[in-house]
Amino acid sequence: MYDFLIAPFVDYSFMQRALLGSLALALGSCPVGVFLMLRRMSLTGDAMAHAILPGAAVGFLLYGLQIVPMTIGGLIAGVVVALGAGAVSRFTIQKEDASMAAFYLISLALGVLIVSLRGSNIDLMHVLFGTVLALNNEALGLIGIISVVSLVTLTIFWRGLVAECLDPLFLRSVSRIGTPVHFIFLALVVINLVGGFQALGTLLAVGLMMLPAAAARFWTVRVGPMCALAIIIGCLSCAAGLLISYHFSVPSGPAIILSAGAIYLCSIILGSRGVIHTRLRPHRHRTA
Repeated sequence: MYDFLIAPFVDYSFMQRALLGSLALALGSCPVGVFLMLRRMSLTGDAMAHAILPGAAVGFLLYGLQIVPMTIGGLIAGVVVALGAGAVSRFTIQKEDASMAAFYLISLALGVLIVSLRGSNIDLMHVLFGTVLALNNEALGLIGIISVVSLVTLTIFWRGLVAECLDPLFLRSVSRIGTPVHFIFLALVVINLVGGFQALGTLLAVGLMMLPAAAARFWTVRVGPMCALAIIIGCLSCAAGLLISYHFSVPSGPAIILSAGAIYLCSIILGSRGVIHTRLRPHRHRTA
């Protein structure tokens, strides 16, 4: 048991860095995923994950696989797409989901094209799927800063975020904090996706944000416990995925996301608000 569960993290520094980075990523992104889910914006997170690709690709084109230029480029691209999609939905007849889908499809195609201009297929795979096992100290520092900023911001604006999930129109009618909270939350989504991009790539970064949040929803209805449970599920998924990757020689990023997916499927069936409990309760009531 020690050789299977603990030894890889004790014996190899690259596994230690991968575990530390992925745990820090889960700590910051999983609560953001809970609010995305409660606001019915889960697919928006997926669109934003693709939206950062052109900026990261431009950074790669100019400076290669350097973290700072790719991060700055991803942040700029994410903000531009978010503002662009919001402007289209505000000033035209098109809804925000349609404009976001259009922007993210354009962004994805443009990003792949830019990476292909200079890089190889290996570089493209790195950008799309990440390299969590190759995280260096610079990447760990970036992910750590993003996690701290996310947790501090969530703590400061907690009541506003919860209120906007329940009734955004009411919040905006009684307080001026509604609109600022909305844009602050979108900024949190973007920076966490940029942090996740370093480890999991643009295609999988949203997975660690949304799957633990979706799984936690089947166990509790309170926002605070839901965020805490999502973090726990995210951390377990990261550790399990890295172990699966190490022992069975499979890609680490997909292994982490599939581990989170397995917990999500188990939660659907076994959760306190899952299939078994919701189906058994009416039956018990009739036989009482």
